[in-house]
Amino acid sequence: MLKALGADVRYVKRRDDLEDLDGIVLPGGESTTIGMLLEEYEIAPVLRKGDLPIYGTCAGMILMADEIEGSDQPRLGVMRMAVRRNAFGRQRESFEEAIDAAGVEGGPLRGVFIRAPFVTEVGPDVEVLGHVDGKIVLCRQGRFLASSFHPELTDDRRLHQYFLEKVVSGAPHLA
Repeated sequence: MLKALGADVRYVKRRDDLEDLDGIVLPGGESTTIGMLLEEYEIAPVLRKGDLPIYGTCAGMILMADEIEGSDQPRLGVMRMAVRRNAFGRQRESFEEAIDAAGVEGGPLRGVFIRAPFVTEVGPDVEVLGHVDGKIVLCRQGRFLASSFHPELTDDRRLHQYFLEKVVSGAPHLA
């Protein structure tokens, strides 16, 4: 998605890989494992400083939250929000849903939800951008954007474009 939008993209596997980046995307996957790897490879302390714009999808959203309901797993805690893991159900309850996203032009986004979290509480500086069935699934706090769904599994690049233009301000080097 980011390459298609003209961004220079590279994978981050070690702390040194963060140098000269203008933003980073934390992908979906298993949030506990990703959190442990972020700690082990000393990436988490750098991201916790809050200097680097971050977009977290699904597991990435969980890692960005300062509270994860019922869990003490590793996290970055950069967004003032509480999340509930697997909130929409297990794998077999995966679904797609149209999302009206504030600030994203061109009509509803198509969200792909796979064992997705949702946000149960936000701090005063968190802007809620989208809901599904009254549940918060898209939000922003300054340099941080988080979605509980996977826009990269669609052909719609608008949310990644929003990240580049509104959160990163068009910076060309991303991970």
